[in-house]
Amino acid sequence: MDIFQNDPLMAAFIAWFIAQFSKIIIHFIKTKQLDLMKFFSSGGMPSSHSSTVTALALAVGLKDGMDSTIFAVAVIIAIIIMYDASGVRLAVSKHAKFLNDFFHGKVKDYKFFNELVGHTSLEVVMGAIVGIITALLYV
Repeated sequence: MDIFQNDPLMAAFIAWFIAQFSKIIIHFIKTKQLDLMKFFSSGGMPSSHSSTVTALALAVGLKDGMDSTIFAVAVIIAIIIMYDASGVRLAVSKHAKFLNDFFHGKVKDYKFFNELVGHTSLEVVMGAIVGIITALLYV
């Protein structure tokens, strides 16, 4: 079997790509600066975590049936990943910002923590919408 014929995998990959590419465009609209490194960053709008797992779960459901065991597994994994992105990873972002603000100017050669790690609820929802649309159009 050719891996490129695996519709759920391809839908997930395309949703991830769209979400990551969207970060470049959104950053450019906000700042008028083209930052291609946003493509490789975590955090931000929309959540590529959410778009990827949502596209994967929906594509599995469309291919194998919403009553299949593999669809159930994909949905549970998607929920865990989206919860983590908007909960634990968002808390890490807030802690990084606090530490960066606290140590700024107080410590020489302080290496700043990455503050853009987690996602807001809106970023997760928008990522999920990207995933749903991608899966529906691809599968």
